Amino acid sequence: MKIFTHTLFFFLLSTQICFAQWYQQNSGTTNWLYDVFFIDANIGTSVGDGGTILRTTNGGTTWTSLTSGTTNNLYGACFTDTNTGTVVGGNWTVGESVILRTTDGGINWVSQTSGTTAELRGVTFTDANTGTAVGGWGTILRTTDGGANWTSQISGTIYTLYDVSFTDENKGTVVGEGGTMLKTINGGTTWTSQASGTTFNLYDVSFTDENIGTAVGDGGTILRTTNGGTIWTSQTSGINDYLWCASFTDANTGTAVGQVGTILRTINGGTTWTSQSSGTTNDLHGVSFTDANMGTVVGYSGTILHTTNGGVSFVDDEKTQPTEFILEQNYPNPFNPNTVISYQLPVSSDVTLKVFDVLGNEIATLVDEFKTAGKYEVEFNASTLPSGVYFYQLKANNYIETKKMLLLK
Repeated sequence: MKIFTHTLFFFLLSTQICFAQWYQQNSGTTNWLYDVFFIDANIGTSVGDGGTILRTTNGGTTWTSLTSGTTNNLYGACFTDTNTGTVVGGNWTVGESVILRTTDGGINWVSQTSGTTAELRGVTFTDANTGTAVGGWGTILRTTDGGANWTSQISGTIYTLYDVSFTDENKGTVVGEGGTMLKTINGGTTWTSQASGTTFNLYDVSFTDENIGTAVGDGGTILRTTNGGTIWTSQTSGINDYLWCASFTDANTGTAVGQVGTILRTINGGTTWTSQSSGTTNDLHGVSFTDANMGTVVGYSGTILHTTNGGVSFVDDEKTQPTEFILEQNYPNPFNPNTVISYQLPVSSDVTLKVFDVLGNEIATLVDEFKTAGKYEVEFNASTLPSGVYFYQLKANNYIETKKMLLLK
């Protein structure tokens, strides 16, 4: 058994040093990623340029490239369970439309016949069979048999439609070019134009129930409805850049992402939006949250960012260069399955950060390299481990510190 060489700590620290709460993940690609969809905290899919499809089953600790069978860009993804999903895309310059379907978690993708040459930009399903896709030239397609057949619907517009959101099989909203906003209450048999109050392009729409929805677009545009779209009210985003996507987990809690690394957060239904530090200037195109805390953002050059606490940063009064070695208590704790471990170095050091079980067996090596003086954080994913007590140990120069954490599944 390995012997821990420092006193174990059993309680959370009462203070937190200032750390960014969005963490870079390794996508394995430099292709632009346009959308991301998580079915639960662990299982997610991202799509992008050149037929790129990435899959994770451990909350993004590792992303695996899947074979899509197309070189066209893929813009939208939707899954109804861990295995069943649809992605859409195309190439407007040559008039190609793409719809791909998987029923085995992305191991195999089957091309479906769309019946259109329009590039498709968004897709949503309310169950495994019932879905809607939208795209160029006002295209709206509907399926009730899992995509075996797609039927064109009359949108009443020739503008590009960028996104679609349904709250049940009948009630849905589409947004698009020039502030276009359409609504249906009969599964798309008829689509009615709504007054968005803007001529800016709208790129994304998210409804949490049949009444409460948010749309985002050019010029920092954020629109909100609480009556199913009868009235849309403009909200103050505080920016003028494009907003590409928004994700809400309830009526109040949402995140919007956009140009130059923009991440905005609201916890009051958009009455106020707060800017968060993304740690990147890359454009961010897609965002997916599975609960108020667990979220993933994707964007330019294969960028993938992850948070386990809603992107909130904790701030202490002390913001100077570290003056001592410190190993922070992991956050959150208890956790399932992801947690973040933070530490600081007053001088440059060879650093190791390892995780052990209660018997002293080494479970994982999180850091093993030379680090310059500063503050650091690393994410630990325990999706393959059983519930229980674990220990993590930091060694740097002559400093050794060990702390306890609790995994609850």
